[in-house]
Amino acid sequence: MTAPRHVAGVDEAGRGPLAGAVFAAAVILDRKNPIDGLEDSKKLSPARRAELELIIKARALSWSVARADVEEIDRMNILAASLLAMKRAVQGLDIAPSLALIDGNQLPDLNCPAKAVVGGDALHGEISAASILAKQARDRDMIELADLFPQYGFERHKGYPTKAHLHALQMYGVTEQHRRSFSPVRNLLAARDETC
Repeated sequence: MTAPRHVAGVDEAGRGPLAGAVFAAAVILDRKNPIDGLEDSKKLSPARRAELELIIKARALSWSVARADVEEIDRMNILAASLLAMKRAVQGLDIAPSLALIDGNQLPDLNCPAKAVVGGDALHGEISAASILAKQARDRDMIELADLFPQYGFERHKGYPTKAHLHALQMYGVTEQHRRSFSPVRNLLAARDETC
């Protein structure tokens, strides 16, 4: 049995934060032009991630980054929004994959064969590459949000529920970029409603 011709790795970034979109990437690597050092994006330094992002975009046969916005996350839930972002990323490839390897245990609705791989970003270079592109795109988006909302410190915590972020929410309230379906934001809004 021959190996699939074009394998796409797919991963997301930003399921856990209280603010911002969730991003996903899909990458088809060129087996004739391998990339050294591909790794789960969370294990790489920011400088190494930035370096690998440029290499992946230059050497991959095809790559795509997509997102699901805060409104979609709140409307459908974070898992469904993550799968939607993954679907959009695969649809954005300019080469149709013969197989998609999806990081995790859930599959998006795709028009190609797909396999869920738990811990896939440590097992498959294609998924590692997708992990890096998704993380880089999301981090850039959060830095842009930090320019719009400087008091929240998005450039530092990237929207995750750190002590500093929770303190800023208490001090300054909820922006339109906060996920209202996530309990810390939802609870804060409910408490403010009760005091009005």
